Amino acid sequence: MSDKNMTLTLRIWRQKDANSKGGFETYTVTDISPDMSFLEMLDVLNDNLTKEGKEPVEFDNDCREGICGMCSLVINGIPHGDQHRTATCQLHMRHFHDGQTITIEPFRAKAFPVVKDLVVDRSAFDRIIAKGGYISVNTGSAQDANNIPISKEAADAAMDSAECIGCGACVAACPNASASLFVSAKISQYTFLPQGQPERYRRVLRMVEQMDAEGFGGCSNHGECEAVCPKGISIANIARMRREYVKASLR
Repeated sequence: MSDKNMTLTLRIWRQKDANSKGGFETYTVTDISPDMSFLEMLDVLNDNLTKEGKEPVEFDNDCREGICGMCSLVINGIPHGDQHRTATCQLHMRHFHDGQTITIEPFRAKAFPVVKDLVVDRSAFDRIIAKGGYISVNTGSAQDANNIPISKEAADAAMDSAECIGCGACVAACPNASASLFVSAKISQYTFLPQGQPERYRRVLRMVEQMDAEGFGGCSNHGECEAVCPKGISIANIARMRREYVKASLR
């Protein structure tokens, strides 16, 4: 940790597109404040590259508040870096030290092809959600939420699962590139609620089948997914998804 401005060496993966061969390029950034976020540090790098007439580094970002899940970077071998329950956009440079070399890569998974540099295509998650990660309303409008009694325990459990921001760190950390934590969280958030019951069994079958079709690997309980999740989603959701899948298959 440092309380003064730093000079850092960055080893960054550069790749023109999904069909091109990529590789690491090394850059030096100076006068980096410890109060900067990791993405602000990359902004400084890109400003410097632009002034030098060079191509800036492409990386995903949006809200920069740990909500959208866009900031998908592997930092020194760990998705989102080594700070517990911290998205890349909330990771501050005070956790690094002057003169340090930082290696920055995109998420690595067959189902997350590289678009350019540090940007990967995570639309596989969108297709999984489209298969069942919603509650259908066929006619009229939704009734007032207060008309449906829900226990605090069920509401809390549903909200714990719904915290998943779909960043994909679980996939990047898993040795099998499994999306089980993401999919199970989305299944669980409706399993606990009465609004999710009519489509309960159809939901789990469709979402799991789409997950497999996208080329994600299977879960073998390494637990790396929970360890890197910026929202601390529990792997207990995966066990719940498996139970739901068995029930749905038997029906």
